[in-house]
Amino acid sequence: MSKRNVVHIEIPVSDTKSAAKFYESVFGWKMEHNAEFDYTMWSDGANSGGGFVSLEDENADGKILIYIDSDDIDADLKQVTALGGTIIKPKTEIPGTGWYAVFQDPNGNRLAVYTSLKQ
Repeated sequence: MSKRNVVHIEIPVSDTKSAAKFYESVFGWKMEHNAEFDYTMWSDGANSGGGFVSLEDENADGKILIYIDSDDIDADLKQVTALGGTIIKPKTEIPGTGWYAVFQDPNGNRLAVYTSLKQ
């Protein structure tokens, strides 16, 4: 049986560095900034975390993206479409990290599935 945990949450922001400072001050989250991708990872210290992604068409203001653990992204995407969902971004490699895909459920919510190289 798959554990299907939430493994990552992306919060779209206009400025990743100022967002990191804000959330670090409010919640005490640990931050790690990747300048190459202008992406700041956050961790709450209790196995939950995510990142701040820059605003753009794909990452619009207010559209937080939740990543769900997947044992088989291809099978999950087939199930999504069979049940009336839409694939927004097909299975895509994150070099050195794993794979992900983004879909929209029949109600218009965006979610992602993720498989780590470390499984």
